[in-house]
Amino acid sequence: MNEARRRTLGPLVIKVGTSVLRGHGDRDTKAVIRDLAASICRQQANRCRVVLVSSGAVGLGSARLGFAERPRDLVTLQASAAVGQGQLMKLYDAAFEAHGQRVAQVLLTRADLVSRRRYRNASGTLHRLLELGVVPIINENDALAVDELRFGDNDTLSALVATVVAASELVLLTDIDRLYSADPRRDSSAEPISEVRSRRELDALQGTAEGSGHWGTGGMTTKLAAARIATRAGITVRLADGRAGAVLDHLLEGNQTGTSFLPDALPVPERKRWLTHGVLPRGSLRLDAGAVDAISCRGASLLAVGIRSVEGSFESEEVVRLCHLDGREFARGVSRHGSSVVNSIKGCRSAVVDQRLGDSGCACVVHRDDLVVLDGG
Repeated sequence: MNEARRRTLGPLVIKVGTSVLRGHGDRDTKAVIRDLAASICRQQANRCRVVLVSSGAVGLGSARLGFAERPRDLVTLQASAAVGQGQLMKLYDAAFEAHGQRVAQVLLTRADLVSRRRYRNASGTLHRLLELGVVPIINENDALAVDELRFGDNDTLSALVATVVAASELVLLTDIDRLYSADPRRDSSAEPISEVRSRRELDALQGTAEGSGHWGTGGMTTKLAAARIATRAGITVRLADGRAGAVLDHLLEGNQTGTSFLPDALPVPERKRWLTHGVLPRGSLRLDAGAVDAISCRGASLLAVGIRSVEGSFESEEVVRLCHLDGREFARGVSRHGSSVVNSIKGCRSAVVDQRLGDSGCACVVHRDDLVVLDGG
């Protein structure tokens, strides 16, 4: 993509993984960060706004604490992150300061994106930092996040950040040069893949995913998942080997390197992206076959008459899963009623609901505008 066009589009989100940051050969972590900062500052000079999602805190903290490998228990993991995060930002601050570039640390947990209000606050903060010419450096708040509110890997975090800031591109810098048809370290017949053109191609590649690395939490599985999230939002994704110092410059100059994932032609609207990826549902509604068909195939809202059972406790305006009778989730949406009210009206026709609740129009439990049908739904 040429520089003139990039300036008119959304920000560029760059994710750098632990496998890149720990360095190799003569390039240690400090040298990797120095080169990365120089590349990003060149983009800033061309008026391209950049957001950096960085791993590395746990790795740096673990090394500082003398651990031979990544901690397995949550408390030690959090302690390592707390020690390493300060070191990581010190390295970034010094590297960017050498170019006169201001940076900001932003630590996120999933809770910051689950609430619609907090999601908007996060979006507002990041957009304001970009307007001020600051490079946000984002990491998961590993020192405080609990399992149920963790992103789990920075590939997923970077894809969600890309949707929050309406990025034009997401660049995933890792320790392999591109995507392959199989794991090239185990299969000598693996073929390189330079471009993934559609969601169908992306889904077909799921079987090529590899497991997690020794220090990082994300393998190829999480990178494909990140590509799925971002491309569905209309964002181009590029996967490249970040161990070479000039790779980012080479990539952003429009040269073909690594693997490119092309965005969907019809991106999902922002609110529905939040429903799909940003939120953790509070309960589940099991629906009869007629309601499932009406929602999946005919673009209908969910009426009380189609609900067969209610699971979990939730308030009005909270997100719920919409499921087949066997419990398989096919959609999710914002419930207009709390779980106690939904329980009292489930299976009832609209006239009965209106009479029971003393108001008209109450039979609509989840409106189509507040609902998204999931992949495979």
